[in-house]
Amino acid sequence: MKLLLPEFGLLIWTLLAFLVVFFILKKFAWPAIIKGLNDREQSIADSLSTAEKVKKEMQQLKSDNEALLVKAREERAALIKEAKDTADKMVADAKEKARTEYDRIVAEAQAAINQQKMAAITDLKNQVGNLVIEVSEKVLRRELGNKAEQEKYIKELANEVKLN
Repeated sequence: MKLLLPEFGLLIWTLLAFLVVFFILKKFAWPAIIKGLNDREQSIADSLSTAEKVKKEMQQLKSDNEALLVKAREERAALIKEAKDTADKMVADAKEKARTEYDRIVAEAQAAINQQKMAAITDLKNQVGNLVIEVSEKVLRRELGNKAEQEKYIKELANEVKLN
């Protein structure tokens, strides 16, 4: 029961010991504890602000990367379009060049054909003229009195002459 009802002297000494320990703790321990807590609180706040700053930077980098990706896609599309246009132009130019070359070759061939045709016609005319002259010369040399014999002779000469 003494514990439940302590004596007055015990209460004073306990109070005095408590106050001494309290003042010693207040003078030496609490400033260090409070400083440690404040430092800890400050480091946590700095870490949170740094994390927030890093988060914002990451978001900025992400948006920059997305913008770069969009730009790269646009450039790729432009390059593909340009390459396709260049290829189409090259094909069209090649077709036009081929068409021009074809037309030139056909024109040269037609000119050569016409030239050979004219040469053949001229040669044929010369041969026919020579044949006519030869036949006429032979007919005139042989003076036949009979017209029937002249016609027979002309037919014989015509049969002898072979046209190639």
